[in-house]
Amino acid sequence: MKPRSFTHLCLLFLTVVLLPMMASAAQQSQTAIINGADVITGSAIEGGLIIARTMPGSRVEIDGTAVPVSGNGFFLVGFHHQSDASQTIDITNGDGAHHSTVLTIAQRDYAIQRIDGLEPKMVTPPEDVIKRIKLDAKAVREARTRIAPLGDFVDGFDWPVRGRISGVFGSQRILNGKPRAPHYGIDIAAPKGTAVLAPASGRVTLAMDLYYSGWTILVAHGLGLNSSFLHLDQVAVSTGEQVTRGALLGWVGSSGRSTGPHLDWRLDWQGRRLDAALIAGPIPQ
Repeated sequence: MKPRSFTHLCLLFLTVVLLPMMASAAQQSQTAIINGADVITGSAIEGGLIIARTMPGSRVEIDGTAVPVSGNGFFLVGFHHQSDASQTIDITNGDGAHHSTVLTIAQRDYAIQRIDGLEPKMVTPPEDVIKRIKLDAKAVREARTRIAPLGDFVDGFDWPVRGRISGVFGSQRILNGKPRAPHYGIDIAAPKGTAVLAPASGRVTLAMDLYYSGWTILVAHGLGLNSSFLHLDQVAVSTGEQVTRGALLGWVGSSGRSTGPHLDWRLDWQGRRLDAALIAGPIPQ
């Protein structure tokens, strides 16, 4: 029998293991019901995002913590990787009416992804770059807290680039044989220089070269929801710029800790890491 190439094995792993797991997650999810609100889209599943609308002027709390509500009543509920088994949503309308809902969150199984061939300094960084890494992390944390007007993501997200899915949300990363943190993005392999477009409107809150993620852009979509675009070759926007859906953000590259050209697209909300592939739906072919 002719031996299989490394590329063939990778494709086999993607087809047999990763894609069925993504499909399984979608099959588990059912549109949520929240008392006192209309659910526009989304379900209670790890990595998922619910977009809902209640009466303007209402207060919305998740497990006792208030979350942003737009002037016209839109609010979000996001579910972190390895989330708690349930969350309580409390809505208090302007007239004092109170509604409470306990959402049971569907749990997911996550893949294990092994990546070899990385430069040792990108797996275990030398002491002289630790300070830079800490400053990078601080810049990202601050960018994620910046407020932006409500964008058009309530109409759904477009894929920022098209290509082969090479890495999925939540997978346990083993880098050069060493276990590391889970992967919170969706990796889309594409040729270097492929245009990366805004999946929804928003405000650029960060555009800089980071140690691990290379050239990175963060876009705030409103209500605390952010997109991140990692490992770019170049950026086409600057911090503070308002972008529309489909606007050019930058170009696919392999900067930072990367083994080849791809886009790592991530979504986060209120400190919760979300699955962009689950929220955006199947990637167009």
